Amino acid sequence: MGLSQIIRRSVRRVGSVVGDLRIACLRAAGVSIGKDCMISWGAKLDVSGGRIIIGDRCTITHGCIILSHDRAKKRIDPTDKGQGTVRIGNDVFVGVNSVILRDVTIGDYAIIGAGAVVTKDVPPQVVVAGNPARIIKEFSSTKSLV
Repeated sequence: MGLSQIIRRSVRRVGSVVGDLRIACLRAAGVSIGKDCMISWGAKLDVSGGRIIIGDRCTITHGCIILSHDRAKKRIDPTDKGQGTVRIGNDVFVGVNSVILRDVTIGDYAIIGAGAVVTKDVPPQVVVAGNPARIIKEFSSTKSLV
């Protein structure tokens, strides 16, 4: 085994430990996270007064923002407490720099395109993209993801 292979393996191990630390920090902050998820250190999950629930085997990439609250709505409607819940199903991929707003549910196997702004529920097995996010593709088999 060469030096470059040793370095690569070491970097992967450190990356795995760092990823586990990220998940542990988010769980301590109140985020419910399923098994085998990858959440980038560059993602922002804000549970200020609300809840974020993430299923199994999800990938949340760099620059994503997931908000469980909406302080602007609270200013417009004083009866609105500003808190909500974001639910992300199993096997969901959330692309770079996307935004998911409060009270949104994302179905299993959905793909959120890079830069998408998700303001409404996303059904299972679809690809959404744009601002606001719209369905651009539907698929009937999870094999489409492989």
